[in-house]
Amino acid sequence: MISIGASDGKLPRVSIGLGVYNGERFLRQTLDSLLAQTYRYFELIICDNCSTDGTEEICRSYAAREPRIRYYRNAANIGIDRNFNLCFTLSRGEYFKWACGDDLCAPDLIECCLKVLDSRPDVVLCYPKTRLIDENGVFIKNYEDRLDIQSELPHKRLSQLLWNIWMCNAVFGLFRSSVLKRSSLFGSYSNSDLAFLAEVILYGPFVEVQEFLFFRRTHELSVDKYPSAHDRMVLFNPHKPEYLAFPAWKLFAAHLSAIHRAPLLRAEKLRCYSKMYILLKRRGRDLGEDLKVAAKYLLRMLSGQKETMGVDASGS
Repeated sequence: MISIGASDGKLPRVSIGLGVYNGERFLRQTLDSLLAQTYRYFELIICDNCSTDGTEEICRSYAAREPRIRYYRNAANIGIDRNFNLCFTLSRGEYFKWACGDDLCAPDLIECCLKVLDSRPDVVLCYPKTRLIDENGVFIKNYEDRLDIQSELPHKRLSQLLWNIWMCNAVFGLFRSSVLKRSSLFGSYSNSDLAFLAEVILYGPFVEVQEFLFFRRTHELSVDKYPSAHDRMVLFNPHKPEYLAFPAWKLFAAHLSAIHRAPLLRAEKLRCYSKMYILLKRRGRDLGEDLKVAAKYLLRMLSGQKETMGVDASGS
């Protein structure tokens, strides 16, 4: 890994971690929206996942003139979630926010979220409302995340999250770094952000800022182009284009593991475990799909072995 960027030795209150791969098309707009934040005492950590387009040149040009930027370039593509985890590992702030190389933020996003976290020590994540935009920045629709979850009881927070979560836009809100350090962060499988948020909410409430301050871009190169969890696995393990991944089973296991690790009394953990029926009700078919994909994979492997054996027997 190589890095550039200035540091004055002072720890920032807020860290922004931007994970990017081949993001030259929208990256300048994203960086401009982050650097235009009304709250200015932050560091911006860019983790370039060994891009092959003009991403490196753009990042270096911004880092050369903006002391708040620290630019890191991976020697190889380590997968989208490992790269996002690296952004946090390299951060130093009391609070942390992830960013993608194609989304946009309103100038007061950090300031508004920070006010909530500073005034309420119990809150672990504050995020704004989401507006979906297309590749040209044109408004598509407002998206209701429905993750303003403020119950005092962890099992009730978990239940509400499991019923309502879908797009995981809240991941791009502002977290307490102390809580993230206690979590397992993202796993290297599709939809691991669901398990990550489920783990974080066991530590405290989520609060939604009522203004639309996050603009999520949908375009042909975004994650949305992959129709299934199995298709998306190439993003997490780019050097293994085809293998038995079982993403839905990993997701279910990650929820159980999160509850096991959480600092909760035994009775509260049992209540949380009882809420796993919600995940089964919403995503139970995905578990079956994993088994179907595995069966097809094994049949292809067996078929390939038989063909190889046939060639060897014929002496060709």
